[in-house]
Amino acid sequence: MCTMDDIPDDLAAELTTLAQRQGISRAELIRRALAAYLDLILAESKAGKDALEAAYGIWKDRNIDGVEYQRKLRDEW
Repeated sequence: MCTMDDIPDDLAAELTTLAQRQGISRAELIRRALAAYLDLILAESKAGKDALEAAYGIWKDRNIDGVEYQRKLRDEW
């Protein structure tokens, strides 16, 4: 699927060196790197969704008109 033609020579050389140090193939190193990257991105996305869900409805018990509140804030600028 991926060819090393798409990867700059200096980066390919670093990948080769790192793979040799770890005793794995360059393809395996790339698979692991992609898996770790995807895990990170998905964790960040989940954290953002969790924060939004936690904040949802946080002002539901307040008797404040949202538009009026926005206008007051903007007037302070």
